[in-house]
Amino acid sequence: MQNLLEFDAAGLTRFLADLGQKPFRARQLLRWIHRMGVADFAAMTDVAKDLRARLAEVACVQAPTVVRDTLSEDGTRKWLLDVGAGNAVETVFIPESGRGTLCISSQAGCALDCSFCATGKQGFNRNLSSAEIVGQLWWANHVLGAGNARKDTAERAISNVVMMGMGEPLANFDNVVTALGLMLDDHAYGLSRRRVTVSTSGIVPAMDRLRSTCPVALAVSLHAPNDALRDELVPINRKYPLADLMAACLRYLDNAPRDFITFEYVMLDGVNDADTQARELVRLVRGVPCKFNLIPFNPFSGTIYRRSGRERIRRFAEILMGEGIVTTTRRTRGDDVAAACGQLAGQVQDRTRRNGRAVIPLVETGR
Repeated sequence: MQNLLEFDAAGLTRFLADLGQKPFRARQLLRWIHRMGVADFAAMTDVAKDLRARLAEVACVQAPTVVRDTLSEDGTRKWLLDVGAGNAVETVFIPESGRGTLCISSQAGCALDCSFCATGKQGFNRNLSSAEIVGQLWWANHVLGAGNARKDTAERAISNVVMMGMGEPLANFDNVVTALGLMLDDHAYGLSRRRVTVSTSGIVPAMDRLRSTCPVALAVSLHAPNDALRDELVPINRKYPLADLMAACLRYLDNAPRDFITFEYVMLDGVNDADTQARELVRLVRGVPCKFNLIPFNPFSGTIYRRSGRERIRRFAEILMGEGIVTTTRRTRGDDVAAACGQLAGQVQDRTRRNGRAVIPLVETGR
């Protein structure tokens, strides 16, 4: 059975052409599946009966199965989703006044091994398919009651999507771009490019591909003001050092829907939070239109790091802002259910054997 969540508009058009159908049928199905959240072909009333019957024989609409649904005291909601063979990923919905943000995973685990991230410490199993990626949005819309074609984007429960969950999105480029296409498609989710953000640790060639293929808002996980420290915290820096990364950010802005890059910077006590390091950051990003999002470190089991103190974070932000750099400090959300930034771990059968064993049992970790 072909899972239709796997297809963007072009892929669905090709699939239906093989069934002898005209292109407009793809637009119909996109609206039913993604805008209205309907999985039952029989309920798609303006689709020809013979096509509905044929689709029931050869296709399905199947999002990943929910293993656990957890609600934080602050309203943040986390789903643990089974993606097969003992692997599960996490998706987080963050409600705020006037907006709702869904944080989506792109891989079962992560191969980049950033030293402060719970996901990286779980190892890596595989890339998620485009159906498993967009299926997280499909499921969240379904659960939150957002599947209504008459609602515009501003009224939907999910107004923003961030590819900041488990995994490095640009290491799963093709599947992520297919999913992004559906998020942006007016017949599917109809989100604007400004409301969809891809976060990357800095895979420079893939940043250039995204710029030319599907430019959405970009967030770069920076976390250090110099190569020596970033090599330690974000090992991909050894391949794509900061000079190359800054140049790629400038190139990306040529096509970006926003006129700035967001730099994510996790605040680690005594590691990257000194005044001298804030001033070093200012010199690093000079000439790159940007804003900084300072992220208080969210601890997880076995970590060696501690969160910077509130006053230290305030002082760090003050230095950046004093140089004219827009700087915000992310409010920690969902940390009581391990749903905060850097805490997502899910369950991963680690093909890298980074954690010293081949299989991590299917129980929730990362707290």
